[in-house]
Amino acid sequence: MWVARRFLSSVAQRSRYAGRSSLFCRPQHASLPELELRYLQCTCCWRSRVPVAGFETLETTFSSSSSDPCKEDSRPLDACYTSEQRETILHLLNNASLAELAVVKLLRGRKSLNIVEYRTQNGPFKTLESVVNVPLLKHKSAVTVFNSILSPVKKEKKVRIQLAKFIRPEVDRSWLEDANAVVSIVCGTNKIAWAHVDRGMTVLDWQQLGCPNFLRGTYMASAYLNDVSSVVTLLPSADFYIIEKSSLSVQNTALFPIMAHMRTVEAMLFTLLEPRNTPQDSNIPPRVLNMMRTAVGRHFGLMVGESRTSGAQMVSQLMTESVTQKLPRINIPSELLMKYRNAFQLGSRRGGEELCDALLQAVAFYELLSQSSS
Repeated sequence: MWVARRFLSSVAQRSRYAGRSSLFCRPQHASLPELELRYLQCTCCWRSRVPVAGFETLETTFSSSSSDPCKEDSRPLDACYTSEQRETILHLLNNASLAELAVVKLLRGRKSLNIVEYRTQNGPFKTLESVVNVPLLKHKSAVTVFNSILSPVKKEKKVRIQLAKFIRPEVDRSWLEDANAVVSIVCGTNKIAWAHVDRGMTVLDWQQLGCPNFLRGTYMASAYLNDVSSVVTLLPSADFYIIEKSSLSVQNTALFPIMAHMRTVEAMLFTLLEPRNTPQDSNIPPRVLNMMRTAVGRHFGLMVGESRTSGAQMVSQLMTESVTQKLPRINIPSELLMKYRNAFQLGSRRGGEELCDALLQAVAFYELLSQSSS
């Protein structure tokens, strides 16, 4: 009985092999085995069949994928656009100003300045492929820039920006983006400091002026007006004047004299810098804005609880980066570096806190604006 079962089993296996129902078919003499799609029995239910790809199918897939590489990445940039499109792109990149370049997607901030510096040193761009040589502009970024030039995004007028947490009053985003320079003003207890910074993050002016009549006597308005007017006459012209908004609380009665002093100087600066009174619905942007002191502190990590610490160390770091790094966070001229090289060291008695705050406020304004735009 056992011998009969073994015989029948061997016959059945031979018939299945001869019927080409297994994974490997019967090989021919002096030839490789013929491989094709077969099925494996499921080891769980022994009913379902799991398809298995034949070796020739896998070989075909591998050969087709390796023989047809991605042609889009290997194509030069000039071959991706027509002659008219190339002419339009190169005309804008070679002739646009910093403000006009900043409108293009991905060109806000340092990239637009790099384009101007590159074409000044190396001449106008002759091919689209040469744009990749500009720092911070690689292949994918360049394609995005080119497409944005060819299909610019239309800005809607009267769109309120989402900057209410640190800028007052709210203004249209395009007004701030079109600004070429701002003057950051910080008022202290006995001086006023300001920093004039342009869109390319270069310091054009940075100084302070002592105000001997501050917090003297009975806060005479005429005495305050003389000091504030002396400062306003020295301020350079700019698109916007950013005045620091103090975070002193009204509930702290001990600091009420300081708060009254800050509010008085702030009101005089607003009046002297923008004497006209325009309605809110007019199409003329305000020139004077407030920026929250706590927002600048949080941007640079200077807050300890609800109190803001000194920004002298951060300013010293920015001054060092302006000399040591190729692409610093902010560019400070050498004459200003020499003038203030020892003003912000620990233990210095020169009283440079207002100067530090004025510079940090200007940097935070541009960086927060860039973050909210992206």
